Amino acid sequence: MSRSEECYDHPRYWDFAFSDETVFEADFIESAGAQFLPFPLHRILEAGCGGGRQVVELAKRGYEVSAFDLNENAVRFTKQRVARRHLVASISVGDMTNFVMETPVDLIHCLVNSFRHLTSESSALAFLRSSAKSLRSGGLLLLGLHLLPPDAEEYDSERWTITRGNTRVTTTLRVLDFNRKTRLETVRFSLKVTTPKRVLQLRTDHQLRIYRADQMRSLLRKVPELNLLAVFDFCYDISEPLKLNDELGDTVLVLAKR
Repeated sequence: MSRSEECYDHPRYWDFAFSDETVFEADFIESAGAQFLPFPLHRILEAGCGGGRQVVELAKRGYEVSAFDLNENAVRFTKQRVARRHLVASISVGDMTNFVMETPVDLIHCLVNSFRHLTSESSALAFLRSSAKSLRSGGLLLLGLHLLPPDAEEYDSERWTITRGNTRVTTTLRVLDFNRKTRLETVRFSLKVTTPKRVLQLRTDHQLRIYRADQMRSLLRKVPELNLLAVFDFCYDISEPLKLNDELGDTVLVLAKR
């Protein structure tokens, strides 16, 4: 049986599609904390947690983890994952443009382009300012996104497959529309899920904000509460800092609260 549904209605398979990156991301979060925090890393907040793969991984490593997502299905699924593993984490429905932690955290992470779902400058600034308010002094915001080099292909596609046990998920990303003037692109995520009992065709179209390196620097200047400490890419190699310039595509910014 094959039918088409929204990717976000199936957070289990959405997270499955990106699960190969989980350990690398968690290792980087720990390494960034060790290198850039002026105190030990203990309290972590994830903005836009999806199906909770990082919530589970970091809670397993002994951190005090909080997380939120706007999608109620994702939040429900993440709570179930945490409970099944007898872990402790605080997970809630929340908006990236309007959140403040009652007790400031040591580190906030928002990786793999979640930030680009904020399609206006006002919403992007609201997220950065909410993050600053939710961090203790010296705390870190790790922000991961794709930047657009000036000579990059505007229309592109990518596909990969992950198989574990009897489950196979093939993910296809395809740019449907691209506009440098409005700084918006529409990307289609398609997941084909194959199990012994069924085949699911999942598809979601996302509108994402486009950033060049200079546009990101301009945005950060409007949030003086946050100081850019370092730049990395999606290899997550803490020993290889990079420069925020037009040569950079996959980008991870390390920002500290002043």
